[in-house]
Amino acid sequence: MFYEFKLSTDKQGFSNITKYLNQAVGKSGVKDGLCVVFCPHTTAGITINENADPDVVRDMLLGLDKAYPDRAEFRHMEGNSAAHLKATAVGSSVNVIISDGRLLLGTWQSVYFCEFDGPRNRTFYVKVL
Repeated sequence: MFYEFKLSTDKQGFSNITKYLNQAVGKSGVKDGLCVVFCPHTTAGITINENADPDVVRDMLLGLDKAYPDRAEFRHMEGNSAAHLKATAVGSSVNVIISDGRLLLGTWQSVYFCEFDGPRNRTFYVKVL
């Protein structure tokens, strides 16, 4: 089963999209399988990380900003090369195992859509196998 979701993002940030994945898995009726999440954008990504402490997301953004700062010597005419680098580092997809009709995530884990070049109207895809 294939699902498409829309999301409005801020300038930069992580949006917890786990509820959308739970909806897709529930609608699919799949009890044991795989949930694939894919971001079709070159300045955004998908990751799995902690959901309990919001400072983790803040620290991740800070770390990515320090690792991939905007630089005057970048030549990309849109001026968002740092966003492309962050998206490449984070990645464009994740896979989550489905067991007994539920996502098999750790106690503190959620799936996040990572925006690095917003605000934007974004799309992400979910495939339940």
